[in-house]
Amino acid sequence: MDFFTMCMLAAGFGMAIGAFGTGIGQGLAIARAVEGVSRNPGASGKIMTTMMIGLAMIESLAIYVLVVCLIILYANPFKDVAIKALETVAK
Repeated sequence: MDFFTMCMLAAGFGMAIGAFGTGIGQGLAIARAVEGVSRNPGASGKIMTTMMIGLAMIESLAIYVLVVCLIILYANPFKDVAIKALETVAK
């Protein structure tokens, strides 16, 4: 069961790193947007629109990480090889 344990750990660490990076990126984007609006309130419409598009792009990275983690957990292409290897070792 070492293979499946490693898959679970890899998915967990991958999602943790992806969420951490996404959170940092979104925090920096929002901080810069607020700073830009405070410096030039007249440009707040353009700044907020650009910020929302940027946040959507940043959030898509977290969704890609989630998809990869779900593939590792549920649709792992090496699952059959690992099961055969475990059966061979058990004999």
